[in-house]
Amino acid sequence: MNPTRFFLIRHAIVEPSARVMMYGDMDVAVCALAMAQESAAYRWLAQRLPRRAHWFHTPLSRTRTTAAAIVAAGYPEPEMTVEPRFAEQHLGEWQGLSYDTLAELLRDPPHPFWPHGAFERPPGGESLQDVIDRIGPALEEMAEQRTGEDLVIVAHGGSIRAAVAHALKLDPHQAFQLSVKNLSLTRLENHAGHWRVASINEEPPMASSA
Repeated sequence: MNPTRFFLIRHAIVEPSARVMMYGDMDVAVCALAMAQESAAYRWLAQRLPRRAHWFHTPLSRTRTTAAAIVAAGYPEPEMTVEPRFAEQHLGEWQGLSYDTLAELLRDPPHPFWPHGAFERPPGGESLQDVIDRIGPALEEMAEQRTGEDLVIVAHGGSIRAAVAHALKLDPHQAFQLSVKNLSLTRLENHAGHWRVASINEEPPMASSA
């Protein structure tokens, strides 16, 4: 039996004004200048992704815009399905705060690679464990319902990190040690209920220098 294959893509980088704050699942726009400069990445993704895959993006416009750019770069027009379970971590009252302001509100020491602690839940929001607990059942359900199929999901750094954490049974502290780059490809496989991480952060090969 063929595995169910998940092709997870982090959306394009967001506009500069959003990068200075904790935007979480706010609907911020992608950076138009960066998108124009990264045309090679979209062409690479359009060629790298399997044909006849089922496509999903989250309700946030940055994933929809990224998916559309991959299609415009040469991928045959697919039917797109909105999948809200792969949305970015909801940061509650922290959303919209600058990193300096957030540092004054934290109850726990920040993670070495993240602005807040791995197990801390923002007031009115989700902890990373909450995101893992949301993403895990979604992956399992899709793997069961679409056995042997290819699924492309344009999502977010937090939700892709949570997907890898579910597959590898990582705790939130370990999960925050994973860096997920914009426009990178992460591949997961489900083999009859068993998870395999095929790759993390695939990117276009660098052009060789003359």
